[in-house]
Amino acid sequence: MTKPATFKYFKTSPEIIRLAVMLYIRFPLSLWNVEDLLHERGIEVSHETVRYWWNRFGPMFAAEIRRKRVQQLRAFSKWKWHVDEVFVKVNCKRHYLWGLLITKARCWKPLSRSAETKLQH
Repeated sequence: MTKPATFKYFKTSPEIIRLAVMLYIRFPLSLWNVEDLLHERGIEVSHETVRYWWNRFGPMFAAEIRRKRVQQLRAFSKWKWHVDEVFVKVNCKRHYLWGLLITKARCWKPLSRSAETKLQH
């Protein structure tokens, strides 16, 4: 959870700021839609305020979510990574592609191409 000191000079509670930013980020809503949703719950906030909060606190919330996801992956007992490799023909030339494959996480990240050029032939 983010530190209360980051919300020190804001009159609005940190819970409302977090709710507004997460509504805007998590769902395909416009700033005006978030303003309307908060208004229906009795919270009077301008869409420009939501935009300001998103610019200010969005990266911090995203880093927090990423950190929690990594901790969950590491807590999983069978968390492993493997190198995924394949040969592909493009314009009659054979290319060696490889990337990092994380099991149980369903993600694939390509690695640097410097090693690809070394192993190409």
